[in-house]
Amino acid sequence: MKNRRRFLATGLAAGVLALHRTAFAHGGAEHAPKRAAEVPKEQQAWGIAGDEKAVSRTIPVVMTDEMRFVPDRIEARLGETIRFTHENRGAVMHEMVIGTPKTLAEHAEMMQRFPEMEHDEPWMTHVAPGGRGEMIWTFNRAGEFQFACLIPGHFEAGMVGTIKVVG
Repeated sequence: MKNRRRFLATGLAAGVLALHRTAFAHGGAEHAPKRAAEVPKEQQAWGIAGDEKAVSRTIPVVMTDEMRFVPDRIEARLGETIRFTHENRGAVMHEMVIGTPKTLAEHAEMMQRFPEMEHDEPWMTHVAPGGRGEMIWTFNRAGEFQFACLIPGHFEAGMVGTIKVVG
C-alpha cells in the first residue's frame, strides 16, 4: 500500500511537471542572473533566448500594482535581439512572460491552480517588489505575440502587453 501511494504521488508529480515543466517553489527572493552557458536555447513560436553580445537595443519595462506594464506595446524587427530591463514599482511580486495568447492563457490557468509555482525559462522573469530584472530575447519569428504577468489575478486584471515582430 505504501509503495502504491508513492507511485500515485510520483505519477501525479510527473503529470504536473509534464503539464508545466518549469514549476518550482515560489519564493520572494529574486532569481540569480543566469550565465549565458546556463540559458537553454530552445526555439519557441515567439523566438529564442538571445546572446548578450547580439543585443541591438534595450527596452525598459516598468511593472505596477495597477496591473500594467509600461510600455504595453512593443515593436521588434525580425531577427532583432532585445534586452528587456524590468523595474517593479509595486509592493507585490510581478513577472514578465513572453508567449502566444494561447500559451499565456494556458500558463495563467496553471498558475491559478498552482499559485506557488515559479518559472525559470529565458522568456520569463520574476521581479520582487521594488526590484529589477532582465531578459534577453531574439525575435526570429514574425507575428504578434504577448507578454503578461501570470501571477494569479494579475493576468485576469489585464496585466498584458503586445509585441509585434515585423520583417
